[in-house]
Amino acid sequence: MDRERILIKINELDNYMNEIHQIMPTSFKQYQQIEKKRACERLLQISVECIIDIAALIVSGLRLGLPNGENDIFVKLVNAKVITEEMGEKLKMMKGFRNIIVHEYSHINDEIVYDILINKLDDFKEFRREIVGWLNRYKG
Repeated sequence: MDRERILIKINELDNYMNEIHQIMPTSFKQYQQIEKKRACERLLQISVECIIDIAALIVSGLRLGLPNGENDIFVKLVNAKVITEEMGEKLKMMKGFRNIIVHEYSHINDEIVYDILINKLDDFKEFRREIVGWLNRYKG
């Protein structure tokens, strides 16, 4: 298990979350300013990608087998009791959101992104808590 690389990625995630909080819009109208909107979208995208990287490092380190896709990475973490089932479902939704930002850029719904900023950032903190808690218990 490459604990150091996982911790580096967790630190990277912390930095992205700090950046999001620094530029957090105070209203939907402020969010709609093009610079604010694009910065928030990009930070959410790379934050989710960081989570996917952390998950992949753990799956590889635990030798849980080759995943059949990114969602399977989360299933493997749930089955190995690294994260909760609830977190696994949240991560699948995050990944789906990231895919929309990356691959279907013209279909991004500003209200959904704004809602994520206002109501879902704690999911990133919860993921971090679950991973750090697991790392502290892991004896491999």
